[in-house]
Order: sequence, then structure tokens, then C-alpha cells
Amino acid sequence: MLGTTLPAVVAIFAAATLLAAQTPASAETLLERGGYLTKSVAACGRCHTPRDGNSNPIAGMELAGGAEFTEPGTGHVVAPNITPDRETGIGRWTQAQIVNAIRNGVRPDGTIIGPPMPFSAYDDLSDRDVTAIAAYLRTVKPIRHAVPKSQYTMTLPTSHGPTVTHVEEPRHDDRIAYGAYLAGPVAHCIGCHTPLREGGQQLDRKRAFSGGRQLHPYGQPGVLVMSRNVTPDPEDGVGKWSDAEIKRATTAGIRPDGTRLSPAMPYPWYKGLRAADLDAMIAYLRTVPPQKNVE
Repeated sequence: MLGTTLPAVVAIFAAATLLAAQTPASAETLLERGGYLTKSVAACGRCHTPRDGNSNPIAGMELAGGAEFTEPGTGHVVAPNITPDRETGIGRWTQAQIVNAIRNGVRPDGTIIGPPMPFSAYDDLSDRDVTAIAAYLRTVKPIRHAVPKSQYTMTLPTSHGPTVTHVEEPRHDDRIAYGAYLAGPVAHCIGCHTPLREGGQQLDRKRAFSGGRQLHPYGQPGVLVMSRNVTPDPEDGVGKWSDAEIKRATTAGIRPDGTRLSPAMPYPWYKGLRAADLDAMIAYLRTVPPQKNVE
């Protein structure tokens, strides 16, 4: 490099810096990424943290399981303890086994994990992100909390599809693609805000984000609410909502008219979303096809 001119050196350094800035791993460690996803975007505590009668997360019980509800056609569902307690949680699971459980719905003993775990979304988690979540879960406070097993009235499948072993992560600087990734596999907005096909468990992706799916506010057994249309339709969706209004609804649970959203919306977790990630999700949702509500 002794014969390289100063401008060339500057150009090489600038290119290397740009490449580093575009690499997600350069911004945070694997555990930092896993902690951020678990506690905010993926909102793992939405299902795996028990709640009181007002649907507020119970302090000191983060990810200890026990939230439950009964759903016709599915059965009585109890969210498991996913802290690293060795007796009542996943403390005996390896990191690879946790990744397989999240992405493919298979426990270490080979049994199939049932709904509402969103495997149709999680099978598209990037290698780095699913590994980051698994790594972080192994570091959280172990909580000794035995919970009963879910009792399904439906027949569980023998698998949730072909085993997923590799998924690339979209570039963070491609805001629409990264927003689609966050709103789909990671935050699974598509799961709650997309109706199911008639008589089935599969999402009706032709009506993605059009709402109309029945949801349970955890901590309020027997209560059902209907998810909202979040497509950019100006009348039935959120087409007339400003970006600021969508952000407030997402992170604080407050609609433009000041009324509060149901606690089925995990805004206690989404309040931790980074500004750039929230902007990307909104930018993506502005691009999805507008849908009218189905009467």
C-alpha cells in the first residue's frame, strides 16, 4: 500500500466504512439484538408473560408463562415458561434446540408445538435474528413457574412444513423490504391483522392486514376483540391516519380520536420500538393493497 495515493486511501477507507455501516452486526452484539427483538419488536412477553385481570404484565414474571385462554376449534391454550429455569422452563434446551422450536415448532423431544405460536411468520426469521432471540432467552432470569400443558381439541399436524435451515436478513437500509420483514416475521402484525381462511388455521393472505380476526386480550379469559384493518384504505383502514397517529396507536394504544385500543394490541412491548424500525414498518404498510372491511 506504500505506492497508493492519499485520495485512493481515503476512497478505500470510505468504502470499507460504508460496508460496515450496512452490516446489521456492526451496530449491536448478538445478545443486544436478541434482547431488543424479544422485549419489543417480537413482543415475546405478549404471550409468555402472565397478566393480571386488567391485562397488565405481572411484575417479576417476565416470560414465565401461564397466560391462558380457550378458543373454539383449538382448545385450552396455556403459554409455556420460556425462562431458562431447568425444571419448569427451557433451561435444559440448547441454543440450537430453541432455534428449532421457534422456527420449526419442534421441541427437543420431537413433539410438535401447537398454536398460537406463529410459525407461519417465524419460519421467515433471519438466521441472525432467530439465533439472537435464542441466545438472549438463555440469559434472562430463570423463574421457577410450572404451568399446565395446553389441551388441544384440534389434531396437531405432524410438522409445520419443511424444516427451515437458512433465511437471509433483508438490508436495513432498504426501508420497504426491512419494514415488511419487521411487520411480517418479526412483529407478526400480519398474523393478528389478517383473517383466517374459512374453517382453517391458515392466514387468508389475499386479505393481508385487512383485520377481522378474533383475538384474546390476555388476562381476560372469555373476552374476544376484533383486529383492525390496517391497510391504507381511507375509509375502512388507516389511510387517513398520519404517521404520528399510527405511531401513537402502535406504541401507546391510543387512536386518533383519543380512545384506547384493546390490550390485545401489545403496545406495552411496542413502545420499545426504535424510531427507524417504526418508520420502516409504517412505510411498508403504506404500500400494501387497500382493503375494504368484510361485512
